[in-house]
Amino acid sequence: MPLFEYKAVSPSGETVRGTMEAASKEWMIAKLQEGGNIPLSANEAGKGGFNLDFLSLKRRGMNTREVGQFTQQLATLLGAGLPLDRSLQVLLELSENDRIKQTVTAIRDQVREGGSLSDALDAQHGSFSRLFINMVRAGEIGGSLDTTLDRLADYLERSKDLKDSVVSAMVYPIMLMILAGGSLVLLLVYVIPQFTPIFEELGGDLPLVTKMVLAVGGVLQNFWWGLIGLTILGVYLFRRMMADPEKRLVWDTRVLGMRWVGDLVAKMEIARLARTLGTLLTNGVPLLSGLSIARNVMTNSLLRQSVEETTQKVKTGGGLAHNLAETGQFPRLALQMVSVGEETGQLDVMLMKVADTYDKEVRYTIDRLLAIFTPAITLLMAVMIGTIVMSVLMAIMGINELVG
Repeated sequence: MPLFEYKAVSPSGETVRGTMEAASKEWMIAKLQEGGNIPLSANEAGKGGFNLDFLSLKRRGMNTREVGQFTQQLATLLGAGLPLDRSLQVLLELSENDRIKQTVTAIRDQVREGGSLSDALDAQHGSFSRLFINMVRAGEIGGSLDTTLDRLADYLERSKDLKDSVVSAMVYPIMLMILAGGSLVLLLVYVIPQFTPIFEELGGDLPLVTKMVLAVGGVLQNFWWGLIGLTILGVYLFRRMMADPEKRLVWDTRVLGMRWVGDLVAKMEIARLARTLGTLLTNGVPLLSGLSIARNVMTNSLLRQSVEETTQKVKTGGGLAHNLAETGQFPRLALQMVSVGEETGQLDVMLMKVADTYDKEVRYTIDRLLAIFTPAITLLMAVMIGTIVMSVLMAIMGINELVG
């Protein structure tokens, strides 16, 4: 029998790696699940296999929106009593996108051959996340696949709504900065240099502000390539720094300490963690395994490290809320809601309420920041353009006084 390498989350929340002889990948995954493990990746030794990075989506498969639509439609069809293979056939007939058709066809064919839906999703080049596949497996085992898919569709929709709200809110200020920056560059590179020969011909000492504006324009006009090179170098060095765990931790700690920005980042991370963990618990995934999976959705390394520490402490006893509080990184409101959930035996429900609460807080914080940020950008650009215009006028007025 071939030798397979695997990576899984154990019932205690530990990430385990190992090898196993198995007749097939599906058989090995089933054996891991029988032991209470949640498979994360598996491949034949020496060969590439599936690797389920959380919510990683590749263009050759489905994107986030398409996965959400597929999940909701499949949940509806299964809830109406249609068999799985018939439901997939209906979705195939409804689809007009060749890329989606190819994915759904592969899923349907594997299901018709006797494979499970989770295994069929697993084989689709990373279109479906680790969370998605593990929840589908749990739904299959518990006999509640339609309910599980409905919860997944709601999770994906809410996650997408939060992301879209942040992106949409940032479109206007970004466009404003681009237009204002373009106007400044146009003035400094093309308009202001037109006055330089006039100033040189008439002579006289120019005001300091005018000299500074002319110098900046000269640098942009003659050394633009150097500025572009420095920008590319800066981006490269920043990305390299972010790849270093220690430097990334220092940076993320500073970000959380920034006024307004840190508060916004923390709320987004808490909402994401709470919704993911709540969804996992609702679907029957144990708390320790859920924490080990849910922490991967967090992009801030300091908060992710805090959740890792909490996972280790929960293993030795104590409630989730108490151990999260000891890290000092989570707000009191979230901790109190989690504590109430533990006391009432409704931790999954309270985690979803925490997510809803902080989703609203994120939107409110963004609106408040934009209410300050947009006028500030407008005022700053107005001052900068006004300074450039005044520098030219001051030089012309000074030269006229000398000539007169």
